[in-house]
Amino acid sequence: MKFGVVVFPGSNCDRDMMEALQINLQQEVIQLWHKDKDLGMFSTDDCIVLPGGFSYGDYLRCGAIARFSPMMQSIIEFANKGGKVLGVCNGFQILCESGLLPGVLLRNSQQQFVCKNIFMKAAENGSAPLMIPVAHGEGRFYANDAGLQELEQNRQIIYRYCDEKGDITESANPNGALQNIAGICNKERNVFGMMPHPERACSLALGNVDGKNVFNHLFGIN
Repeated sequence: MKFGVVVFPGSNCDRDMMEALQINLQQEVIQLWHKDKDLGMFSTDDCIVLPGGFSYGDYLRCGAIARFSPMMQSIIEFANKGGKVLGVCNGFQILCESGLLPGVLLRNSQQQFVCKNIFMKAAENGSAPLMIPVAHGEGRFYANDAGLQELEQNRQIIYRYCDEKGDITESANPNGALQNIAGICNKERNVFGMMPHPERACSLALGNVDGKNVFNHLFGIN
């Protein structure tokens, strides 16, 4: 499997993502520039990653400008053909702005930037909680009642914030996201978005390899 990591002006997690994929997970990685358009080197078995950071300084809304970059137009076409796309933090915001994922990421309920380790777990398979870092000011997932119902019915909620025991509680929610939603996917299950940073938890040197479980869960790699 091959991964492409997009770099926008203001991205600051692209190197972390590339290192995690290339060094810790032994995957082929190609860096992609936001002004380019060519994804001809990728097949629908591959994955394009939108990393975290502050694309275009988060002006207007987080991801609102990056959504119109030339590369994003190609990524939308790629996803519509069945290609895999992963957005982490700012990447998740860009996917929501582009319409590839439903909902929106609002300002954290406490109106403060949060940067810490949190626990989350896969919504479907009853897996053990994973300790994954978060670092964001606008990570509060919101959708209207109809949108939430559709996410539930289509099993599109892939991760929820929980405590270290795996219990989904209000106190375990770092940003006030509805229903403790930490990550979702599209109906076709080829586009994934999440606020936590699994790439920051893939190395023993960092004292945490729980992030590898995320990549294994989504893409079958470890």
